[in-house]
Amino acid sequence: MDSFTYQYLIGGAVFVIGLIYAARQGYVGLRGKGLATLVGLLAGLGLFAGIQAYLEYAPMREAPAAQHDGTFTLKPMLGTKLDYAVMVAYFVGIMLVGIYFARGTKTIKDFFFAGRRFGWPIIAFSLIATTVGSYSFVKYSEAGYQYGLSSTQTYFNDWFWLPLLIFGWLPIIYLGGITSIPEYFQRRFDGRVRLCATVITLLYLVGYVGINLFTMGTAIHALTGWPVFGASAIVAVVTAVYVTAGGQTSVIMTDLLQGVLLLVAGLVILALGAAHLGGWDAFWSHLPRGHRLAFPEGGGNAGFSGKGIFWQDGMANTVMFYFLNQGMVMRFLSAKSLSDARKAAVVSMLVLMPLAAVVVAGGGWVGRAFVHAGVLPDDLNARDVFFITTELLSRPGVFGLVMAALTAALMSTIDSLITGVAAIAVNDVYQPCLRREADDRTLLKIARGTSIAVALTGVGLVPVFMQFDSIYQAHAALTASVTPPLVVTLLFGVFWRRYSTTAAIWTLLGGILAVLLSLKYPQVIKPFAQGAPGGSSGEGFLGGMKEHAYMRACFGLVVSAAIGVLATLMTKAARPEDVDPTVRALWKPQKQPT
Repeated sequence: MDSFTYQYLIGGAVFVIGLIYAARQGYVGLRGKGLATLVGLLAGLGLFAGIQAYLEYAPMREAPAAQHDGTFTLKPMLGTKLDYAVMVAYFVGIMLVGIYFARGTKTIKDFFFAGRRFGWPIIAFSLIATTVGSYSFVKYSEAGYQYGLSSTQTYFNDWFWLPLLIFGWLPIIYLGGITSIPEYFQRRFDGRVRLCATVITLLYLVGYVGINLFTMGTAIHALTGWPVFGASAIVAVVTAVYVTAGGQTSVIMTDLLQGVLLLVAGLVILALGAAHLGGWDAFWSHLPRGHRLAFPEGGGNAGFSGKGIFWQDGMANTVMFYFLNQGMVMRFLSAKSLSDARKAAVVSMLVLMPLAAVVVAGGGWVGRAFVHAGVLPDDLNARDVFFITTELLSRPGVFGLVMAALTAALMSTIDSLITGVAAIAVNDVYQPCLRREADDRTLLKIARGTSIAVALTGVGLVPVFMQFDSIYQAHAALTASVTPPLVVTLLFGVFWRRYSTTAAIWTLLGGILAVLLSLKYPQVIKPFAQGAPGGSSGEGFLGGMKEHAYMRACFGLVVSAAIGVLATLMTKAARPEDVDPTVRALWKPQKQPT
């Protein structure tokens, strides 16, 4: 079975389940507004399927390859003094904007949810700025250079989950007054499940901070030669300043500016690359046919597995990011209405995410086309391609602006992660366990102190991620190792009423133990790998994290789901009276959707 059919059979099943749920809730139907909603959802899915089918199967002309003439030589340092001045000015400017909008942050609700006063356009751009991290430009340009347009696969499979997100999950967290992800697990189950969810969620968020700092440190090292660890520490300090000052309001307003900047900068590089080759037709023809496929040619390899990316990003990470990432959830909760939150989700998935896929990978596509056309030599380091093509195409000052966009991508992701961890620390650890009656002033101090601690912890994780062969692999290893048990527990809890508290505990603990076992003995993943190559293990206890880095998500999801189903069938069904009324009420069909 080819990759296109494989993805749309499994992803399509998820989409259909979402439509059935939406129909039962009264949001989708065969007449009136329900029909319009159904047509819109199907049109969105059809758009993605059409684009990927064209890339995968359509006949395309390829220009003859040219030899490099030897005129281009790599420099030990990139950029000019003007470029670095632009980057420094950007750092300072973003801090000032963040501090300016921090003036209205007086309560813990302001710090975490910005007073719930933002409309969907601002929330949508803030979502995309959060989703596109610093790792995205470097990671996807690296993948784009090596594998071409299949690097967009990660961004083109979120749409499968849209019906379940906007009609199932968003009403629960918005109308139910949920302040943190672990709080939902308490309302649906009990305090034990909340504790397990808190620990796993914190591992995920703090690890994500670390991988973003690692990527930005790598970028600054490529530009200046500074040590990766030291550069990461500098960026952590800058980001922590405005997050600590203003919380969610500062994050949303700075992310609005950063989201626009990173989209514009990425499109500029792609346009300049096409112009350098003589236009879009020339650029397209110089991109080898194998680099124009929607999925990795031949299914990929251990470092870029088509099936593995689908399971890791399309199944596990999409749910983790949109349903369980505290930073993303706080964005939705900052919208002024449920309708605005839904519109932001649709625009983000249907418009901004595909655009972001082009933006972040464009540097790699340009680099590959340049090699094919003889503009660049064929011995480039894939990790440096984004920086090389950017400097080649940019005049002094413009390169600094693009690097500022890279910085924007980092800061717009890390600030959300930091506030997300702070929210969990306050709402799920400090207040319920240590000081239930704490006032706003005390909670703000805890939130700001946690923000600083998270930034420092992220810096400490940088050496761990430096052990991987590529940023893409490091990112895959983190998400595939942490997310599956939590994803399964959330989905079963929301959409399977019989799912019991005991089953949830077994799912979380059993799933985590299974994933830990696979880190020590990665061969247990092989029966779930579906032929995807595994690669080789590294040294030490976590050495197995490098082997089957992508298919570990499939292993974790299947094992966690099996544990959840068996435990549910072997225990008493969850009683409605044991579930919080605000959650239970939203299980009922909504006659007048909000």
